Amino acid sequence: MKLSIIVPCFNEQEVIRETHKRLVQVDYMGMEPEIIYVNDGSRDNTLSILKEIAGEDGRAKVVSFQKNFGHQPAVSAGIKYASGDALVVIDADLQDPPDLIPKMIEKWREGYDIVYGKRAKRKGESIFKLITAWGYYRVLGFLGGDFIPKDTGDFRLIDRKVADFLNSLSERNRFLRGLTAWAGFRSIPVEYVRDERFAGETKYTLKKMLRLAEDGITSFSDKPLKLSFGIGALAGVLGFLYMIASIVIWVMGNPLGSLHFVLSLLSILMALLFVCIGVVGLYLSRIYDEAKGRPYYIIGETVNFED
Repeated sequence: MKLSIIVPCFNEQEVIRETHKRLVQVDYMGMEPEIIYVNDGSRDNTLSILKEIAGEDGRAKVVSFQKNFGHQPAVSAGIKYASGDALVVIDADLQDPPDLIPKMIEKWREGYDIVYGKRAKRKGESIFKLITAWGYYRVLGFLGGDFIPKDTGDFRLIDRKVADFLNSLSERNRFLRGLTAWAGFRSIPVEYVRDERFAGETKYTLKKMLRLAEDGITSFSDKPLKLSFGIGALAGVLGFLYMIASIVIWVMGNPLGSLHFVLSLLSILMALLFVCIGVVGLYLSRIYDEAKGRPYYIIGETVNFED
């Protein structure tokens, strides 16, 4: 049987050789490994190093994008090119331990379709990152994504049928950990301690994290749209109460008081209006992206794949 290991890479020249070294040392429990590195438009020497690795080790394969498309497209491309009976997705920074893969294989052989890594502890991450990561999954659960496991990333093993399901999807803005959970495949967590980066700096900027959070929420919940309606109704009630208060103050002979309330009311209503318009805009943006039908990624070249 064959196991495909998918490693998305973006500017990982400091760590990629160590990543490959550790991956080839893993006991794959009798399975034949192929290691697919997806170069996500790196601007450093990552691609040239990956080509060297592929030249030295036939198990290593390279898929290189024309430009940077993002982590989720890179993982999707790896899944598309993988030929294994099971697939493992793992980042190149070695924060997720390759040594956990044998345990994932054991759980897969027990009959689970998805074995995902659950972070029991995160080393070397800022308080801001820890708080936002914790809060995001709670907000997502409140908005309707409670079926998505909390405190997880894309580090996981998936069965071939899960990969085939993901490859069959046509949507462009993907939140892969949500899609696999939504489909209802038999899943089980494996807890681990997430290490610090082996080398280099995180490539997940605040902007990218916000984009991923937006994809997760808008992909699996329409509650923000419904909440917008509720916020608008609440604003209408508050506006009516403010109107009554301003009339009472004006009748009591204090016109400045009524002006203050009117201006405050207008400010609140305008703020709520723009919030609601912004939420609707997020969903319209997703519809626009899907309607364009552009490819999710563009392949520049591949290495060690048969034509």
